[in-house]
Amino acid sequence: MWHPTRRHVLAGSTALLAGARLARLPARAEAEEETHGLSSFGDLKYGPDFPHFDYVNLQAPKGGTLVQQIKQATGNQSFDTFNTLNIFVLRGDGAAGMGATFDTLMSGSADEPDALYGLVARSVRISPDKLIYRFLLRPEARFHDGSRLTARDAAFSLNILKKKGHPTFRAVLRELAAAEAEADDVLRVTFTPQRSRDLHLVVAGMPIFSEAYWKDRDFEASTLESPLGSGPYKVGRFEVGRFIEFDRVSDYWGHDLPVQVGQNNFDRVRWEYFRDRTVAFEAFKNGTLNYHEEYTSRFWATNYDFPAVREGKVKRDEIPNDMPAPIQGWYFNQRREAFKDPRIREAVGLAFDFEWVNQNIMYGAYRRTTSYFENSEMKAVGPPSPEEIALLEPFRSSLPPAVFGEPVTPPVSDGSGQDRKLLRRADELLRAAGCKRDGGILRLPNGHPLEIEFLDSNPALQPHTQPFQANLKRLGIQARSRLVDAAQYQRRMEEFDFDMASRALGGSLTPGDSLRVVFGSEAARTPGSRNIAGIADPAVDALIERIANAKSRPDLNLACRALDRVLRAGHHWVPMWFKDTDWIAYWDVFARPERKPRYGSGAPGTWWFDAAKAQRIGRA
Repeated sequence: MWHPTRRHVLAGSTALLAGARLARLPARAEAEEETHGLSSFGDLKYGPDFPHFDYVNLQAPKGGTLVQQIKQATGNQSFDTFNTLNIFVLRGDGAAGMGATFDTLMSGSADEPDALYGLVARSVRISPDKLIYRFLLRPEARFHDGSRLTARDAAFSLNILKKKGHPTFRAVLRELAAAEAEADDVLRVTFTPQRSRDLHLVVAGMPIFSEAYWKDRDFEASTLESPLGSGPYKVGRFEVGRFIEFDRVSDYWGHDLPVQVGQNNFDRVRWEYFRDRTVAFEAFKNGTLNYHEEYTSRFWATNYDFPAVREGKVKRDEIPNDMPAPIQGWYFNQRREAFKDPRIREAVGLAFDFEWVNQNIMYGAYRRTTSYFENSEMKAVGPPSPEEIALLEPFRSSLPPAVFGEPVTPPVSDGSGQDRKLLRRADELLRAAGCKRDGGILRLPNGHPLEIEFLDSNPALQPHTQPFQANLKRLGIQARSRLVDAAQYQRRMEEFDFDMASRALGGSLTPGDSLRVVFGSEAARTPGSRNIAGIADPAVDALIERIANAKSRPDLNLACRALDRVLRAGHHWVPMWFKDTDWIAYWDVFARPERKPRYGSGAPGTWWFDAAKAQRIGRA
């Protein structure tokens, strides 16, 4: 229950105490810069006194329930099940939605590529060399149990994530030298001279844990006890592997902050788990789910002719998306001897006939992915510029010649499903790599048959994979699918125990540190990392460093184009497909602001439950 008088007294008292402590702190150095927001290159759309983001509705009412299925994962989260409420470590399958229970120092704007504005931190002071950041915390910040959130909690959180967090967090915090509390409301963060350009943004976006809560608990253990947080939601009811609910915190300490107003509008957010997409869609049709993001073109084209759609109770929207496309494809595990030769990898890729799959399975709804920075200015196009060549030249002797020409692009097939010209080229590449045909079997140079197991936990891609595998068999490659349960899939991916696997990695408007986790050599050696392909290339590492330390967006785009050329020439994957719109279906119980943010649909974060609409369709 909320006790307004008590809460206001506590907030007033702590504010006075904070003022007394700040008066005893050393004066701010003249050269130190104080700012209300952070970005990669210092540009901010919103000024120090902005009241709210432009894309929210200040009059959005609170109430209702949003019910959805997990579509994006972080840390140890799984799409098919969960068995722990700690998503920030390697152990276990983390529950969806847990991020909403934790606050961060700063919060992002969807109108800008990478800007952050004050949440727990009201502002930040930056040293001239940008190696020391002092975050000035709001004294009113509170955990859900009413205890104050202090700089000691923020320091503890950064340090334990660097030491014991999921490999993804440990990797991006590598150049964090120290995090310490100078006072209850002053967090001092020190970076190494090797810090990347965006490390301050990474730190400002990390979850804040309660040091007191974790004092006598094992941070790395799986747990079904909800860790103490301070965010706008807290864990409600849940049933392991089936659903988890989050209840809005009615007296959430930060509800009036500019970065929060007009958002977090649902009284309850529920995540449902399904191991089969068809079953999940049936749940949407009968109203168990009331919000659904569609990723399957076949479903979008054929599955929405059911009574609720015809009666206007279910709506569909196709919303333009200006974000870089996810880098989705079948990735080779290059730790396997069979895939170490790029000619073999290229040959396998030639067996996938995208044009046939797109027309016959995906209703022509997609475009072929060709770049690791698809749908953005970071995509390599045409011959490399002199500036790109200057970045690539130090590695010329170790790079394929194709890096210095037109960027490698998958060929366009004749759409027959078995383009003989492309299969003939694949056969030539395999023979050049030392492979030999033995009847209907293709043998590697060591004499072993070339066999490929496509690992997955969901059958949704089987219609797309089967014609690909049929073409591989025409080349003498024994290709098959292996469907395993979610837990086994997660474990095998973490241990890199697979031949080929599909993965969609979200694109970024300002890539930086995260690229190390996906393409860096150290990540290739780290179990549980997202470098599932095992890419370990000094040229890639050097270009990632260049990207992570770019001083301007033109410099960033330049380095990304150079990296794109190197990765594409390496044939580390068989790229799939993309589209530049979001497919969203929902029961007509929601309302939304008049405008959407520039980068994203605004759904469902800025939406709200419309009781009148719900009443009209009998879903109140």
